[in-house]
Amino acid sequence: MRVTCMPTQAHSAQRKAPANEATRVARLLAIDDANMLSEVDLARRVSSGLPSQSALGLSEILGKKRVVGSIIPEASLRRARNANKPLSRELSERLFEIGRVVDALRLAYHGNQEAIDGFLHRPHALLEGDTPFEMATSSSAGAQAVLNLIRRAEAGVAV
Repeated sequence: MRVTCMPTQAHSAQRKAPANEATRVARLLAIDDANMLSEVDLARRVSSGLPSQSALGLSEILGKKRVVGSIIPEASLRRARNANKPLSRELSERLFEIGRVVDALRLAYHGNQEAIDGFLHRPHALLEGDTPFEMATSSSAGAQAVLNLIRRAEAGVAV
């Protein structure tokens, strides 16, 4: 079984996380006025459809090939951009869920992109051999399973 080391909650509390989760995720998704959004505002934005630039915002962190095609079909992104319309609710929810996972990892790994990539793309025994990225992109329940894994590791539980 592979053990992932992450800072403990006590250590995490010592560093100051910017803003709240809604603001951080909105920033990752390149949402205009991210600093002004409450959790309710962000939920409404996701429900009504995120702008296509949200996929590009996440691409800057994960890489375009991991977002376009894997999380959001290229044709859907192109249609939304060309029509200047928001993404569908389903695609918006997928981007939001991955944004939450990336946000949690950025906090856990202090923004170390190499460590984040390593965690996301290495098969994990507690995910029955799937990578956290595969699990997180499979469904909202998969993203929640990865978030729970990250939180367990932060709490000092061997994962």
